[in-house]
Amino acid sequence: MALFHRKRTADTGDTTAPAARAAVLDADPALAALTGDYTIDPAHSSIGFTVRHAMVTNVRGAFGEYEGALHLDGADPSRSTASLDVKIASIDTGIADRDGHLRSADFFDAETFPLMTFRSTAAERVSDDRYRITGDLTLRDVTKPLTIDLEFHGSATDVYGAERVGFEGSAEILRSDWGLTWNAALETGGVMVSDKVKLTFDISAVKAAPQA
Repeated sequence: MALFHRKRTADTGDTTAPAARAAVLDADPALAALTGDYTIDPAHSSIGFTVRHAMVTNVRGAFGEYEGALHLDGADPSRSTASLDVKIASIDTGIADRDGHLRSADFFDAETFPLMTFRSTAAERVSDDRYRITGDLTLRDVTKPLTIDLEFHGSATDVYGAERVGFEGSAEILRSDWGLTWNAALETGGVMVSDKVKLTFDISAVKAAPQA
């Protein structure tokens, strides 16, 4: 199910460039009602990462504390926005000593830079259920652009009467771009921690109640 669908063009020999036709979006009447402001629900969402360790395996982790908001525009997806504030100290890889090292100045320096933030600057529909959001990721006081590819999983009204939407997405970054450069050489060649990190987002967001 897509938030927005492409306006269909009758087969009349239309020679309009595909890119121009794709830019013409028509709101699906059943989904246009999803337009509004949403709050990310941390109890039913996850923000995680995967990084290569010792050149042979992956270490996975997640952040347990964060706040985020979405604005979805059913008439014009390019006007949709997202913001996210993640508490660095909430990092969890399942190993306390490793988590402590990640919080230290060798990596995130959570005491000096307690938050990782994302603020969107652009949004677009890529295909039926797929979207792309671009914005500024700030980490360790360094701000760089980040593009996240998202799949829309649909909407539902939960047992408490709250309207929800769901998205799943991912992005890849080089941690060195944000000043996370700590590493250790391996005797067999290579390094302990890869520079490339995969970020993952599984988001459930609740629509704000209309104001009286």
